[in-house]
Amino acid sequence: MPSLLGVFAHPDDESLLAGGVLAQHAAAGAPTAVVTATWAPDSHRAGELADALDILGAGRPRMLGFADARIPDSAPGRPRLCGAPLEEVAGLIVEHIRAVRPHVVVTHDAYGQLTGHPDHLRTHQATLLAFHAAGLEFLYPQTGAPWQPDALYAATHPDSGVGELGVLLTRVGKKVLSVPDGHVTETVDVSDCMDRKLAAILAHRSEAARERPLPGILSRLPPAERESIIATEYFTLLSRRPTLDGAVLQHSR
Repeated sequence: MPSLLGVFAHPDDESLLAGGVLAQHAAAGAPTAVVTATWAPDSHRAGELADALDILGAGRPRMLGFADARIPDSAPGRPRLCGAPLEEVAGLIVEHIRAVRPHVVVTHDAYGQLTGHPDHLRTHQATLLAFHAAGLEFLYPQTGAPWQPDALYAATHPDSGVGELGVLLTRVGKKVLSVPDGHVTETVDVSDCMDRKLAAILAHRSEAARERPLPGILSRLPPAERESIIATEYFTLLSRRPTLDGAVLQHSR
């Protein structure tokens, strides 16, 4: 089972988008970790993130500390992620890639997930750059020895897999930006770790208590409906080492 690093914009993105895969890899003994681009390390959401990562087996929070595009107080005195220089954000991600030395990196898709959040888009862009830069010794030399992961995946949602989730998001005024089914290269059944994934989602207590965020929406659903939404995770292979053949994520079909 390959080691896995998730790079996501906000606390809770890791649990919602790849919580099942993170839990599966950790349960199999593979090192797993998560980089979170926004919110200050001393914020209340950092504590919630720590609880969620502990449930998933994904180590300690690794927070870049930028401000959320829509919540300036998320990181007082720090620039917004979507306004920070792309190379600066990428360099911080490179530092974590070289420290963790993962075989697989997972991040947001090019739409910025279903809702197109600007922080998701910026994280996608920076992670693409960081994935390739991490293996080149003359790029960001101050961040450690080069390390080239085997593959980069985007967590995504295909048109056919949106289902009731799309209805729920539309109902609270959010966008639904899904990709054509053919863009999905890995479909992962995470029903074997459903309890851990849901517990990690709900560990983001401040979001679960609100009406519009997805943790809150999921917390109010009947169990069967909720499980049908979170039991499958979808990914698109964005890049891999030239010598690597086939899929890298495990438990895919």
